[in-house]
Amino acid sequence: MITSRRSPLAAVTPRRRSLLLGGASTVTLATMGLSGTAAAGSAATAPVDFDFDTGNFIWDLIYRFSPLESAIAPMDATVLHRFVHLSTTAWFDAVAPYHPTAVGVHSRLGRRPSSEAATNRNKNIAGMYASYRVVQGVEAGREAAFRDLMIAVGLNPDDTSEDRTSPVGIGNLAGKAVVAAAERDGMNQLGDVGRRYNGRPYADYTGYRPVNTAYELEHPSRWQPNRGPHSRRLGADTGDKGIFVVQHFVTPQMALTRAHTFRDPSRFKLAPPRHTDHTRVRDYKRSVDEVLEASAGLTDEQKVAVEFFDDKLLGIGRSVGAAGRAHADEMDLDRWVHLFFTNTVSLFDALVVCWYQKVKYDSVRPFSAIRHVYGSNPVTAWGGPGKGRVTDIPADEWTSYLNVGDHPEYPSGSTTLCAAQAQAVRRFFDDDVLDLRFTTAAGKTRVEPGITPARDVELHYSTWTDFVRECAVSRVRGGVHFRKTVEESIAFGTQFGDLGFEYAQRHINGDVAS
Repeated sequence: MITSRRSPLAAVTPRRRSLLLGGASTVTLATMGLSGTAAAGSAATAPVDFDFDTGNFIWDLIYRFSPLESAIAPMDATVLHRFVHLSTTAWFDAVAPYHPTAVGVHSRLGRRPSSEAATNRNKNIAGMYASYRVVQGVEAGREAAFRDLMIAVGLNPDDTSEDRTSPVGIGNLAGKAVVAAAERDGMNQLGDVGRRYNGRPYADYTGYRPVNTAYELEHPSRWQPNRGPHSRRLGADTGDKGIFVVQHFVTPQMALTRAHTFRDPSRFKLAPPRHTDHTRVRDYKRSVDEVLEASAGLTDEQKVAVEFFDDKLLGIGRSVGAAGRAHADEMDLDRWVHLFFTNTVSLFDALVVCWYQKVKYDSVRPFSAIRHVYGSNPVTAWGGPGKGRVTDIPADEWTSYLNVGDHPEYPSGSTTLCAAQAQAVRRFFDDDVLDLRFTTAAGKTRVEPGITPARDVELHYSTWTDFVRECAVSRVRGGVHFRKTVEESIAFGTQFGDLGFEYAQRHINGDVAS
């Protein structure tokens, strides 16, 4: 039986530390808040307690008090996790010169003497500069917040040194190499692929067109763009006085993006979604009824879990850190970097193939299928914010608990990512331990603020197996995926955890071509 080990970081709070760059600190990181800017204008650049010799720039600075997190959360999974992956790859490449064997992915910056890795100082500095260069090159809108963070810990963001013997130069070179690779990885970050889309970052250049419109479902097995109030697309339906939006398939070119562990995404087979083939009438209706049944049975705890797993940073990004905390007795800074790198390689490559399959099958979402099967006939389901279970909703007015993703249904992106991450971390630690706890206070759900949950709810996933199972079923309860889809997506996603782990191990061990 696998048991969780007590984590010394499980209830971390900011600690007062001497600031080895820039003198003693007079404020803590908590001053900065999640937005990365302090309440007082001068506090953003005041010294912050961080010990470069013993601290961990990932958790003590970037993750726990992230100047990026609140801003990037609304992004779709493809753009969000690409940015996280690029940042994490830059960390890996920046600390590789201080590791006995590790070799960078996008830069080969030599090996520094072991004496320079005796403490975390050089690795922390290199990692922070690498992060900043990625922010500048990929997510420039977040540059000011990260700049404040660097100044607050005593670093000079304007130091553009490329000296390979210094941590600043190593970090700058590692970050710039990652940015250079990203500009031509296939995601069209610069908006310069295809004359028609010049200047539109991440614009589709594949020519994808849906066979259905937002107003007519001509092909009931195929994806139909959804339409809805503009505000609900941003998180909650607060009313827009006639302002509505129609979906467009977000970044279909992700299917053509350069992956790490394979060249051709078509090599990964996935059975066709026969459960949403409208010519198989019984299977199609069964899939619809399973979604309605899950919707009708939503409990407060299920709603909390549905929202938790829908948050691509919280449910997917931070959970790997929970696993790290459960194993913190073994974790030095190098191992933290290697854990996150293993995870993001797995997620990134899983997304490439997931989007390839989404384009290939172009599958219908539940809201369209429910309307196709039941028309305007009454159905029983969740009735909307604050309404609970309702027995007479016209099917063509049914709405899912979650906002529907701007892309076809099959496979499930979230389930694929959960499964890939779980397997990558299992392989990294050689066990199934997670021990993730997350509490939502009464009335603090996003969809039903002030109402749900009626009392505080704590989610607890002791193993990755539990985590993946709940991640999958949450997509059905949220009304955005079919049961058979999430079941197929678990096995589909798991293989990328294996591939990502093996790829990361080769780079950690230096077993790659020079």
